[in-house]
Parts: sequence; C-alpha cells; structure tokens
Amino acid sequence: MPKFAANLTVMFNEYAFLDRFAAARNAGFQAVEFLFPYDYPKDEVADALQHSKLEMSLFNVYAGNWQAGERGLAGDPSQKGCFIDAFDQAMEYAVELKCKKLHVMAGLVSPDVSMEAQENCFVSNLKYAAEHANDLDVTLLIEPLNNRDVPGYFLQYSSQARDILRKVGAPNLKYQMDIYHLQIMEGDLERHILSLADITGHVQIANVPMRCEPDIGEINYSYIFDLIDQSGYDGFVGCEYKPAGKTDAGLGWFAPYIS
Repeated sequence: MPKFAANLTVMFNEYAFLDRFAAARNAGFQAVEFLFPYDYPKDEVADALQHSKLEMSLFNVYAGNWQAGERGLAGDPSQKGCFIDAFDQAMEYAVELKCKKLHVMAGLVSPDVSMEAQENCFVSNLKYAAEHANDLDVTLLIEPLNNRDVPGYFLQYSSQARDILRKVGAPNLKYQMDIYHLQIMEGDLERHILSLADITGHVQIANVPMRCEPDIGEINYSYIFDLIDQSGYDGFVGCEYKPAGKTDAGLGWFAPYIS
C-alpha cells in the first residue's frame, strides 16, 4: 500500500506555511514535500517538521524567479554560477531538514542557445550536483513537465529523462514520475509505470484535467496505486494536487491509506 506525502505548496493553503505541517499531520500524513523552503530560515522549517513528527520527502533546488516565469537554472549555460550557488543552498537545507531527495529543474528552452548546448549544460550540472550529493546520501531527481501547464520546459518526456540519466551516469540521479504530467504527455500509464520502475526515484500524483484530488478526474487512481506497489516503488507518493475546495474536505480518497 503506498504511503503519501502532502505537498504543502498546494495543499493546506488555508493555513500559513509553517502551520501547514501540523495540519498535514492531523490529517494523517506521515511526510511532506513542497517546492521551495527558501523564504524561511532552515531552523524554523526544521522545527515545524520536528514538532509535527513528519518526514521531509522532497523539495526543489531554487529554480529562479518563479513569479516571473523562470522554471529552473540547471540547463541554462548563462546561469552556471547561479546554479552552483542554488545547489549549495539546497544541500544546506537538505541537511537541516534531513531530506534525502532534491528535484533539480532544467528550465525553459532558450531561443538564444541550441538544444545541444542546453542539454550539455544540464548534464554537466547534474554530474557536479550528483557527485556532491552522493557524499551526503542525497538522491537527485529530474522531472518531465507537460507543455500545457509549463510551455517550453526543456524536459517533457520520460524518454528524454532516461537519456539524461544515461549521459550523467550517476547512481543517485533518478526519474521523478509525476503521473499527472505523464498522463497528459504520454498516457499508457500502466506500461510506463512498470517500464520506468528501474529509474524511478520519486512519484507524484494529481488527477487530469484539473490537477485536483486523485478521485476527481479521468485517472483511476485506485488502480494506479496498485500498479505503483507492483512496480516495487516503496518511497513516499507526493500529493501535488490543488484541492478543489478546502484540503480536509477533499481527503475522502486518503482515508483507506491512513496507517
């Protein structure tokens, strides 16, 4: 049976960020994830985790100015130094929060740089990051995003991700399988979940088309959860969905999975 992490960037928004940890614990979650913790001091986030007795499953390396539309630094040759600084910052937070997984975002395709140059930059940065993360037993993740929600994102397909993993060649670099993005871009979920099991390091969920609760939409998640178990994945499944209403009101799907 899968175990779930609440994504505090999109869930429990009825509360201030640091209060969302207790709300997630009270709802029955064992772990949390979020996009970025950098607006808050490391010790404050760590205290919220500790007091709520939650595990930290995942967060992202700083990805640039999110409000301005930036979606990652790792594939931009002009941001090489900024990426290294962002990665170092992420590792400091990872140590403080006892987090063993970091998502590295590639960024948007640049009209001024060739795709080959961007891929080479992405691979080079991932090699650097994976080597340093390995010293602290941290796994890095790359995630294809759909081109409807994130037009122009560099990494869009699972086959691309597998190719990048091969070129980097680091055992602590894995594929982040977001079922929502995968359904929009590729479909055929059963085949993909099972065939990508060998490279999958994290799983996230939301339903299509509205990116809301797993029991609202076109994906049969009770079937998908059985497939995730069948695939051998035993990490946390991140709930990166946008609740249709208040978070607690939409957690009926979660009740059978509370341990």
